[in-house]
Amino acid sequence: MHFSKKQVVLSTILVCVILLLLGVYVFQGRVTSDQEFSLEPAEEQAGLNVKDKQKVQATSQQTTVLVDVKGAVKSPGVYELAMGSRIRDAIRLSGGITDEGDKNAVNLALKLQDEMVVYVPKIGESESVAIPSNTSPGTSSNIENPLVNLNTATSEELQQLDGVGPAKASAIISYREENGPFQKIEDLMNVSGIGQKSFDKLKESIRVQ
Repeated sequence: MHFSKKQVVLSTILVCVILLLLGVYVFQGRVTSDQEFSLEPAEEQAGLNVKDKQKVQATSQQTTVLVDVKGAVKSPGVYELAMGSRIRDAIRLSGGITDEGDKNAVNLALKLQDEMVVYVPKIGESESVAIPSNTSPGTSSNIENPLVNLNTATSEELQQLDGVGPAKASAIISYREENGPFQKIEDLMNVSGIGQKSFDKLKESIRVQ
């Protein structure tokens, strides 16, 4: 078969165009593939950024508490302690209980909360207390007759309430462990064995915080 010179030139041009198109197609495929692969590290980096932000937010949360230690301690004052510290730690920072202090009235195991007032009574006074300092000035003098905090009180502290024995104290503690902190003192009536009459006896002696 004989091809003219013109046909050969056209065939050559056609082949070049096809090769060029193939080259462009292959190049675009590689670029797209590279972009797809590059998304994964970017997404991973974005994930890391989110985690980093969460870490920053976590570290920015409160890690210490301020408590005001009063009463029969050697160095009364405001002390800063790590979150999760106990009353015994605050008393230790205040120099310890004086000879006049009633050590048996202090619940050393109670966890501290920010803005608490830790009061250590003298022998013969009422028990030590740990209450928020944001109470109104008119009630600040009630330290010697503190209200029992339903959310932090131990079994022994609950049993000091009128009509509360070991069984009811255990029921109160079980309720808050299963349902979370009491939101209002009226929630106490949700505890098994405590009705309206029992609540009426207790409402003047309890609080939630």
